[in-house]
Amino acid sequence: MSSLNPNKLHVKYIGSATPDGIEGKRLYTLTHSDHTGDLFLSIGTEYDQRAISGWYTRLMRDEVLAEWRLEQSGPELHVHCHVSGGIVLGSARWRYNIFQHHMRQVLQAFRYGDRSFMEAHPEFDRAPIFIHFHSRKQRYNRVEEHGFVADYRLDLRTTELMDEEN
Repeated sequence: MSSLNPNKLHVKYIGSATPDGIEGKRLYTLTHSDHTGDLFLSIGTEYDQRAISGWYTRLMRDEVLAEWRLEQSGPELHVHCHVSGGIVLGSARWRYNIFQHHMRQVLQAFRYGDRSFMEAHPEFDRAPIFIHFHSRKQRYNRVEEHGFVADYRLDLRTTELMDEEN
């Protein structure tokens, strides 16, 4: 399982979203560069359509979208991954396995990238995570629980030691 390198994460706010604000929806759009390994996280009141509308992104469909839902039991983080359907590269099984392999890094990117929000609203840090895998194949079209947001908090001391060794 891959772990997040915070130096490779680039965060931007779109719409009326702020680092610690809670007005309206709070949505995440996570994309990456296959060439550099950099991750690009947009936090907004809407998904970052500019980041996911290019032809390459539409073909790969390897972006990860997430949304906060406020349920009676409290906040929940719902993450969406496109496994199959439409015009995409790769089989459903292959894509599902890739998403699974990188999910820890993805969830760390959400948690680390939006850490000001988590610190300002600790109830969100205690929220359960539900991963929605969207697929035409029933086997891969499912929802999985992945612990709690706080489970993906980065230990920056360990990350700094790893950076020094490399």
